[in-house]
Amino acid sequence: MSLALSVSGDRVTELTKGWRLLLTDANAYPDPSDLSGASGWVEASVPGTVAGALAAAGLYDPEKPSPLHDKDAWYVVPLTVETPGKRELVFDGLATLAEIYLDGVRVAYSDNMFLRHTVEVDLSGKHELAICFRALAPHLERKGPRARWRPQLANSQGLRLVRTTLLGHMPGWCPEIHAVGPWRPISLIEPSNLRAEDLRMRASLNEAGSGVLSVDLALAGVTSDVHLHCAGKRARLTGTSSGRYHGELLLPDIAPWMPHTHGEPALHPVYIDVGGEKIDLGKTGFRTIAVDRGDDGKGFGLIVNGVPVFCRGAVWTSADLLNLSGDKESYRHLLELARDAGMNMLRIGGTMVYESRAFFELCDELGILVWQDFQFANYDYPVKDEAFGESVRAEARQQLLRSQGCPSLGVLCGGSEIYQQSAMVGLPEERWKGPLCTEILANVAAELRADVPYVENSPCQGALPFSANEGIAHYYGVGAYQRSLEDARRAEVRFAAECLAFSNVPEAATLERHLPVKPGHDPRWKERIPRDRGAGWDFEDVRDHYLKTHYGIDPAELRYCDPERYLDLSRALTGEIMETTFAEWRRARSPCKGALVWTYQDLMPGAGWGLVDSTGVPKPAYYALKRAFRPVTVNLTDEGTNGLAVHVINDTDKSRDLLLTVTCLRDGATPVVSGQREMTLPAHSNQELAATDLFGAFFDTNYAYRFGPPAHDVTVARLTDPESEEIVAEVFHFPGGSKQDRSPANLLVELKQQNGIWELAITAERFTRAVHLDLPGWIPSDNWFDVCPGADKLIQLRSTSKCGERPNGAILTMTGRVRIL
Repeated sequence: MSLALSVSGDRVTELTKGWRLLLTDANAYPDPSDLSGASGWVEASVPGTVAGALAAAGLYDPEKPSPLHDKDAWYVVPLTVETPGKRELVFDGLATLAEIYLDGVRVAYSDNMFLRHTVEVDLSGKHELAICFRALAPHLERKGPRARWRPQLANSQGLRLVRTTLLGHMPGWCPEIHAVGPWRPISLIEPSNLRAEDLRMRASLNEAGSGVLSVDLALAGVTSDVHLHCAGKRARLTGTSSGRYHGELLLPDIAPWMPHTHGEPALHPVYIDVGGEKIDLGKTGFRTIAVDRGDDGKGFGLIVNGVPVFCRGAVWTSADLLNLSGDKESYRHLLELARDAGMNMLRIGGTMVYESRAFFELCDELGILVWQDFQFANYDYPVKDEAFGESVRAEARQQLLRSQGCPSLGVLCGGSEIYQQSAMVGLPEERWKGPLCTEILANVAAELRADVPYVENSPCQGALPFSANEGIAHYYGVGAYQRSLEDARRAEVRFAAECLAFSNVPEAATLERHLPVKPGHDPRWKERIPRDRGAGWDFEDVRDHYLKTHYGIDPAELRYCDPERYLDLSRALTGEIMETTFAEWRRARSPCKGALVWTYQDLMPGAGWGLVDSTGVPKPAYYALKRAFRPVTVNLTDEGTNGLAVHVINDTDKSRDLLLTVTCLRDGATPVVSGQREMTLPAHSNQELAATDLFGAFFDTNYAYRFGPPAHDVTVARLTDPESEEIVAEVFHFPGGSKQDRSPANLLVELKQQNGIWELAITAERFTRAVHLDLPGWIPSDNWFDVCPGADKLIQLRSTSKCGERPNGAILTMTGRVRIL
């Protein structure tokens, strides 16, 4: 079946228990006949991986992984049925070269970890199911069709010939944990008389705003009328002589699905009724997605249900690199953190794995768009080989059928950096492109998900495919290329499918538990810093560059004499740069329509690219982006001699009446000039005004004219709800540059509980930077924030356990701490 269907009468048994694993030398056992006398078996979980099973048995260290591709791995499980008859064995994913045996007889083979296989078997009594995952290393050494270019991303050119993930093969990016084993579920299905197969389902909105739900599927065992049900309405499906049923259901005034930042992600259950038996098709949402190319035809942006959406979020890596888990429990925490941070898009890059349907269903629920790369990156893939090409087509079809009906799927992409890789080695455009992205994947996408925009590759378009000012970019001008922050505007980024890679330092508690070493030259620290293979620098060097240019400090000297302050300034720095950059990109006059940070989560403890560390704890950079991504917000940008511009944004579908105030403070405490304006923020609006418009007279807010010494050191812009007095958003600008001073902080802190929720109220006598909380067992609604006099900073606390005890810990600044009792 193309989609997990719940059909009355079907007996579906997931084969999760009773598995044993044996790791052997390559080709030590040609078949299962001699396995009974072998020793060294361990228990194994399915779905799961060899690395995960060995780690659970204490035989594998994920932080110091040993190679697995030079070994064979045997999985064996007893299979017992009470009643004899035909069954289906369904293998949702086997990594990577897998031989399947039933009672010692080989019944199937898989050489693509992304393919699902169904094997029809006739069972009676007791049987034994065995799967041998053959060593991949010999296959990686084989010669294939000559490649037009040789990328340096991964450690084997042979990976272009085998359909497996690049995770575990990219030194400097992630641990070398090899994907081997039954990483997706294995099921035994006893069919009922009523069978549903080969489903095609599409939900859309027509021009009148009505929902249109179309369904086409094969049904066996039908003896009565078949009806499609959704949102309280039904339509009769028409049968054909071939056993297929199809029909369409019109749903006037249906609540549409929107990204959570711009509306409600409304979902509607869908099922088919066959004579009282119910076939559950899950939930779907109704929406349209169009591409905005801009007035010049060179841009890229998404319009969802007629509303332009600034897409912001990050590039997803993995919820569980060790086991490659695909269940909702593994995803939920991370996806809820993304939603809570105001992210409305996550990209599954071509260097990762396809995530399970559970991932898409959660994104549907949470209102997060998914940019899905097909799993191809950098290499020149041999798609002219007939067998390889057919495997690719089957892979693409299965992945799209798995996510059909899911409104969160927002962009389909042929892969990552294939065009960029070939262009950077000097090849002409006719050699960048080939049938993989322009024909094979494009055709499958058009057939099965015509409701989703397809782009050939990421990045693409422009004079060169990696030019930022046209089409889709991978933007690292601010970041790896160490350009000044002004480059974010100068580059005229249209859409950054990845950007702003920084070595983001995690919280001190994570380092104390998992990496208790000093930063810098300790090899254990350095091996966790991301780097590009073969480069003479790493991403800590990039961060240190900005420590020097942005904060005006010598990172080497600071790390030498005060490593803890070095880490704290590093934590504050990367988030501040990202926050500033997104303020530029979210301006109404900016050509940028979206940007996704590289990456969302780390794959090992340390100062990796992730916004969330490998234990699931948000890093300081996460909170900075949570402020940058607010659906209702205010931003400040320096416009040179034009002064400070104030940008007031309301992405939501509801108008807001708010009070805007702008205040310039001397010594972080004394107001020099201030102004305010009552504003109506229409739904889906973005307004810009000059800060001096609120003052009624000239004031050098950004110290552009330099008539004497600066009159102030910080400008505060604030949006407040006049009825509740809630601060909706607050942002700061520093006319003298973003230097971190060491003035003593004087904070007043009150911890209180309201309606069962613990809340901190923090008051500052003077402007205080980078206030951060150390509250073991609690996740704050904000962290690593600046506190301004004149209004309390309110922080809600969410417990990571169910104990509900009183929070205990400390509030810290760069110069001291306040204890919470």
